[in-house]
Amino acid sequence: MDIVELIKVIFLGIVEGITEWLPISSTGHMILVDAFVKLNVTDAFKEMFLVVIQLGAILAVAVTFFNKLNPFSSKKNKEEKKDTWLLIAKVILACIPAAIIGLLFDDELNEIFYNWQTVAVTLIIYGIFFVLIEIWNKKKNKESTIKTVTDITFTTAFLIGLAQVLSLIPGTSRSGATILGAMLLGASRIAATEFTFFLAIPVMLGASLLKLLKYFMEVGWGFTNTEVITLVVGMVTAFIVSMLSIKFLVNFVKKHDFKVFGYYRIILGIIVILCGAFGILAA
Repeated sequence: MDIVELIKVIFLGIVEGITEWLPISSTGHMILVDAFVKLNVTDAFKEMFLVVIQLGAILAVAVTFFNKLNPFSSKKNKEEKKDTWLLIAKVILACIPAAIIGLLFDDELNEIFYNWQTVAVTLIIYGIFFVLIEIWNKKKNKESTIKTVTDITFTTAFLIGLAQVLSLIPGTSRSGATILGAMLLGASRIAATEFTFFLAIPVMLGASLLKLLKYFMEVGWGFTNTEVITLVVGMVTAFIVSMLSIKFLVNFVKKHDFKVFGYYRIILGIIVILCGAFGILAA
């Protein structure tokens, strides 16, 4: 692998590590990046790589929240261990709706919605939602009924899982859909953000393994040396940047609201429309 290709892979890892956790749509950014940064790989490998690179991001969540998600921690008493098991059960429950829809209609959803027009529309629509919800919350001056992730009930977890189904449409943002859903259900920004991080582990792991399986079934088992380097460098970069992004977002939501991400999404959606209109993006 030459240095130029290596820089491209590192850049894609950085984009993944930032956009996967902030509610700004990793797909929207990857579509734009793909228009300007062309990896010297097959289309099949690139499609798989852009999903499997998430494994580095998943590891970042597991490392950052290891103690909170570890029911065997010696630092926890019996009640805290029970709460951890309940939290894990709620995360699994919340993943079921998206898992079912994703497994049944993955190819159809990609065929219908994976285009810049859909991404642009969803970026703008959910950007507006973020702004309006924050304005409404401020106007009502309403206190969140769900302060921490342990306060999330099984019913609320399932409803957040239903909101996550929306993220199967490109441009929505998995974190954006779940954060918005959780906040509408009364969760604080911190609780909504942390639960979104936890949901990412099974969802992204499942999506990555499914994409790997499809790739091997279509292309054959195994990778070339260059492909192995591409995957490893991309995932390691995504892991390092994700660690920083997660820490940033956790600290950010303690002091600020999500309006800035809403405005950013609207601007990005307009940029995607302009790029598409001028033929920079594939139809």
